Amino acid sequence: MKSKFKAMVLSCMDPRFQNLVHNHLKKKKLTGKYSAFTIAGAAVGVTHNKFKKWHKTFYDNLATSIQLHNIEKLIVINHKDCGAAKIGNQKKEFNTSDEMKIHLDSFFKIKKTIKKRFPKLKIELYLMSLDKRVKKFNKITI
Repeated sequence: MKSKFKAMVLSCMDPRFQNLVHNHLKKKKLTGKYSAFTIAGAAVGVTHNKFKKWHKTFYDNLATSIQLHNIEKLIVINHKDCGAAKIGNQKKEFNTSDEMKIHLDSFFKIKKTIKKRFPKLKIELYLMSLDKRVKKFNKITI
């Protein structure tokens, strides 16, 4: 039986991005067709060692969404100017290059884990900015 649900969306809790994420998913015609998991840092929060206690909760939640909603993919939406990335950086200096490295590392790690734990699940990786621009990272290789 084909599910009416298409995906689980992993996004950040940052209030500045809630409407932007919603509008992005609406443009993709996913309104009402996804389960949501919102946590500080999105992929940063579920891959960085600084937030290790959160990882199991996310993957248990994802497994539940696969079981209950028969989803086909995970959509990950990280964002620029991310407080969790700053926390994960653990250095006094933090610039856009440092932040991009943290986002790319989180994309690499989550894709690797998904491929291992849920091999049939597709994954889409996005980085959003406050000016509503969204960049897709489909070339992350593991």
